[in-house]
Amino acid sequence: MNYPIPDKPQEILALQQQPVDEELVATAIAGVIRIVSSQGQSLEELMTQVLAEDSVLDRQQRRWLSQVMSQAWENFA
Repeated sequence: MNYPIPDKPQEILALQQQPVDEELVATAIAGVIRIVSSQGQSLEELMTQVLAEDSVLDRQQRRWLSQVMSQAWENFA
């Protein structure tokens, strides 16, 4: 990977300055998982946040993202 996995929310926000590609998305997902697990949150808590209604993703996109996040969580565990 060309990007280090973020350890802080600020580092994830800094990724917004990069062109979006699969590697950047994977890095952001890995960073979110690293941060929330280090804060003692569970996978279930993360899924609740991912599946919450918002104006960015529609329901199908949120479900897809929750599946990806769940698989990634299992790989990091």
